[in-house]
Amino acid sequence: MDTDVVVVGGGLAGLVAASELVRLGKTVTIVDQEGQQSLGGQAFWSFGGLFLVDSPEQRFMGIKDSHELAWQDWVGTAGFDRAEDAWPRKWAEAYVDFASGEKRAWLHSLGVRFFPVVGWAERGGYTAQGHGNSVPRFHITWGTGPGVIAPFVRLVEQAVVDGKLQLKFRHRVDRLVVTDGAVTGVAGTLLAPDESQRGASTSRESLGEFEIEAGAVLVASGGIGGNFDLVRKNWPERLGTAPKRLISGVPAHVDGRMLGIAEDAGAELINRDRMWHYTEGIENWDPIWPHHGIRILPGPSSLWLDATGKRLPAPYFPGFDTLGTLEHIATTGYEYTWFVLTQKILEKEFALSGSEQNPDLTGKDLKLLLKRVLPGAPGPVEAFKKHGADFAVAETLPELVARMNSISGDNLLEYETVRAAVEARDAEMGNKFTKDLQVTALRGARNYRGDKLIRVASPHRLLDPKAGPLIGVRLNILTRKTLGGLHTDLDGRVLKDDGEPLPGLYAAGEAAGFGGGGMHGYRSLEGTFLGGCIYSGRQAARGVVK
Repeated sequence: MDTDVVVVGGGLAGLVAASELVRLGKTVTIVDQEGQQSLGGQAFWSFGGLFLVDSPEQRFMGIKDSHELAWQDWVGTAGFDRAEDAWPRKWAEAYVDFASGEKRAWLHSLGVRFFPVVGWAERGGYTAQGHGNSVPRFHITWGTGPGVIAPFVRLVEQAVVDGKLQLKFRHRVDRLVVTDGAVTGVAGTLLAPDESQRGASTSRESLGEFEIEAGAVLVASGGIGGNFDLVRKNWPERLGTAPKRLISGVPAHVDGRMLGIAEDAGAELINRDRMWHYTEGIENWDPIWPHHGIRILPGPSSLWLDATGKRLPAPYFPGFDTLGTLEHIATTGYEYTWFVLTQKILEKEFALSGSEQNPDLTGKDLKLLLKRVLPGAPGPVEAFKKHGADFAVAETLPELVARMNSISGDNLLEYETVRAAVEARDAEMGNKFTKDLQVTALRGARNYRGDKLIRVASPHRLLDPKAGPLIGVRLNILTRKTLGGLHTDLDGRVLKDDGEPLPGLYAAGEAAGFGGGGMHGYRSLEGTFLGGCIYSGRQAARGVVK
């Protein structure tokens, strides 16, 4: 035997699993098809949001949260309704226990710190038992994605120095070795070295083959978000027809290959049709990977129009219900939508997802961070406004509509339709009371001092010249997360179709639907993807030893 455990994938789940396995006395080999520059995987590129319950940061911001409220929100959001949801639901319960219990203290002991203002993602807009977070729970890591992976990178690198762990980059697994019904190793292709920058597509030139024998294999290879063919193949009917045009929120190596490879070895995949894609994607004007898109993390004030200029119905407001909005967009017959906003809204409410788009938080730069409370938009946001292919800017509404039509190239927007939507919304701003639920929501948001301080613009008319110029942003469908995956029990053991474990095979992270084969159910509360990788990675490692 070459090693106790082979971990397939050097992303966050793989790093957590490997470091925990070493702590528990096992020798580990991490194999990854990318180079050393990509250690940390997708998590490196993330905004670093983590779902925590009843945290010191929440209490400091005046937020009253509890395990019971968080579980109510999780169940209302997940919508578990399938027989195969038994293990995913158990994973969800265990994860909410973790998020409201030891998660923060454990991460803090490893050096992870948090931005003090807690964000309010997926606000819902339904009843108390429906989708969404009842309170802000989105804790931004100081250092964003790189700050999340840093302690686990350090642990793994120290384990290499100590001779307890091997890192084998440019090793692409093509099959799981199965002996007498048990997984006993991995085999695949040794790829040629490639020093392309992190995230860029790399060569698939073969230099030969490899095989590694192990006591157990732990799959932590991620999902399918960079593989548009698999995304379209698994696209659920409830979300309409799969879009012909997609942009990607993840690098091309997030290809889902290991899911099929594990299935060929006898593993069961469940909830293939559950996936998480964003509706507020914009083309990256300075791309790193193919079809590179960035998600706008919007505040609640922008007016959301469909491709023909009609306003999206309640509660499909910015930041309220990602997949509900996606499902509605499918009914319009078009694949893109529009935000209409002002410079005042842009400056206060537009954040861009991604470590590279937030140099203040990623670089832990306090001086730069202070600019978020000062007039003016963050530099990366202004850069997109200036260079982005999806941005239109104008002083008047007729000019704006004309420029928006020039971006789409299909002239679907009629000025009178857009004007009616804008003026009707503006008419609701004259009183402190309103029948417009979005106006009610944005005023209510400002009751939370975190939103009032840095997230939600003071209510104003879109056609107020003092708030201008006017801005239109075309929004595209952005692929991101796989919510289904390899079916696992609470020890991370991968199950076969008959419900029995496949000996020697474990899974964690997105490859396991962040736990169980889909602990989120149909929808996410946000901040739960990185946390799901962390929890399932640690849990699967303990399962191997157990």
